[in-house]
Amino acid sequence: MTAFNHEVADKLRKISSLLEAQHANPFRSRAYRNAAITIEQLQQDVRQLVQAQGITGLVELPAIGNGIARSIYEYVAIGRMSRLENLQGTSDPISLFQSIPTVGRELAQRIHDSLHVDTLESLENAVHQGQLDQVEGLGTKRKQAIEAWLAKHLGERSGRSKSGPHAAHGPSIDLLLKVDDEYRNKVDAGKLPLIAPKRFNPDNRPWLPILHTHHGDWHFTALYSNSERAHKLNTVFDWVIIYFYDDHHQEGQHTLVTETHGALTGKRVVRGRERECRDYYQSA
Repeated sequence: MTAFNHEVADKLRKISSLLEAQHANPFRSRAYRNAAITIEQLQQDVRQLVQAQGITGLVELPAIGNGIARSIYEYVAIGRMSRLENLQGTSDPISLFQSIPTVGRELAQRIHDSLHVDTLESLENAVHQGQLDQVEGLGTKRKQAIEAWLAKHLGERSGRSKSGPHAAHGPSIDLLLKVDDEYRNKVDAGKLPLIAPKRFNPDNRPWLPILHTHHGDWHFTALYSNSERAHKLNTVFDWVIIYFYDDHHQEGQHTLVTETHGALTGKRVVRGRERECRDYYQSA
């Protein structure tokens, strides 16, 4: 086993352990643990495999499905594993977006604040939906550079299909609101495990509740926003980040907040999908 393969296997085992500790589906925990064994037993450096065969080569290995293959691919490509960072509460979207050439801290902050995305996968989804135009002060050349970088580093691993059983946005408004309601109710009842986020938590205190749940073929992870902006606006315990993926390996995230102005004041809404929320509440 190469040293790099050991790194990858260690990351996969950490995900497995965190999923188990956070009361996620046991099948998911076992899947990451079995994938770690596969990588450990691989004689070839996994970087060479990715370079030669891409994500297809990873999926052809025993016990590695598309979702885990994408996590390995991401680690090979950029040295980070977003799923692990989210489970640990160590995700720093500003630093993450700065890994994109031409994106400095100020632009990374504007991207995060405008699009409400925390991961490269979610940023890629937003770009695919034409939302990059919402970022103030983003010129055409820089926009094209961001799109090109994401296509190069994430295009293969995303495996996105423009058609299929789910809309491009992901889960329905009704389903997202149900997960949001489930999360906040279980927080109030003290029924969720707590994690100790590394950011904005100098005492390393476990205070951030995390939920793993599934509805149909959608799998969700929900937790309060521990972002810099949420802390500045004192909305940490209002903004809920919901990460999702499905059995067809479509991934993404949404932020749910309590609306403070307009016709939806006081209602829970999905940022970026306010029109759909308005239609939902009107029909309800």
